[in-house]
Amino acid sequence: MNFQHTEDRRMLADSLNRFISEQYGFETRDRIASSAQGFSTELWGRFAELGVTGALFDEANGGYGGGGFDIAVVFESLGRGLVVEPFLDTLIVGRAIARSGNDAQKAALGELIDGSRIVALAHGEPDSHYELARVTTRAQKSGDAWQLNGAKAVVQQGEHASWLLVSARTSGADDADAGITLFLVPRNAAGVSVRGYRKIDGGRAAEVTFDHVTLGDDAVLGIADEGFATLEYAVSCGVLALCAEALGAMDVAKDYTLDYLRTRKQFGVPIGSFQALQHRMADLLLEIEQARSAVINAAAALDGAGRKVRERAVSAAKYSIGRIGTRVAEECIQLHGGIGMTWELPLAHYAKRLVMIDHQLGDEDHHLERFVALGAE
Repeated sequence: MNFQHTEDRRMLADSLNRFISEQYGFETRDRIASSAQGFSTELWGRFAELGVTGALFDEANGGYGGGGFDIAVVFESLGRGLVVEPFLDTLIVGRAIARSGNDAQKAALGELIDGSRIVALAHGEPDSHYELARVTTRAQKSGDAWQLNGAKAVVQQGEHASWLLVSARTSGADDADAGITLFLVPRNAAGVSVRGYRKIDGGRAAEVTFDHVTLGDDAVLGIADEGFATLEYAVSCGVLALCAEALGAMDVAKDYTLDYLRTRKQFGVPIGSFQALQHRMADLLLEIEQARSAVINAAAALDGAGRKVRERAVSAAKYSIGRIGTRVAEECIQLHGGIGMTWELPLAHYAKRLVMIDHQLGDEDHHLERFVALGAE
């Protein structure tokens, strides 16, 4: 396998890294993350102009990339800057539309790519505990319309999304793969209630409830009762993105820590000269490279591999990222000493984001169990 990125991907990474370092410094990011909106509309548009969102989709759907390595390149750079703009849900919802949408739904992908439309995935529920097929939100057919009822938790940027991609149970048991239908629901539809709040690692999310929301057949994404495969694929794209984002954040946390070990002195010498700290840092560097290999494997499996190979590779990467990301966060803070916990130091925010990534789209325990179960099928 060739691990070298193509020239186009290297150019994209260089351009995106340069833009983030020049226009999205830590102070700017901190201000945006703690703002009432939770992201910057202006910078979201500028990212789109740079072609970042276009890299997440293939040419047939208006983009110019769309491969697993395109996703990894983009999100690794976003992770280096702790970018809070809604790239993740744009990817997940956009890939679901690209896979199963009708012509009218796919026509809206251009608005996702140019940044003029914000979308959000409304799938997780208060008691689902990461199980992708556990959906208790209900949609029932009534004449020519659907009636949607239920609640969704931690919907990223749910306050500002114009569309919500909602998973609903239309038949079968609450934890069955079959019987899940995906709906594209306007956020301002009658019966949709949104309660927003700040996230601990920056940005905003929302709890969303659906009370007798009336939808037409044109809101159904794909085929009724058969939405699980689309949901699983789109979420796998999101899991890969999160793993790559964590990898970028780990690299920055590592660089901060190495710089601190070289400059902080004790007994008249840099503390990085102490053998015990050198050993801890060497172990950490090996762990980060293991995480990088897991991301590469997941990115390769996303393109052209069968369902089981893809899902096992993605779960293996998420498990590795969850375990290693938490260790990187803990070790980097400990090697900095008390200063590592201060709000003013960017490292503390990188550590917090690494810990929270473990809990998005399934934590390490969930994905380890899933990896084993997929191998037993």
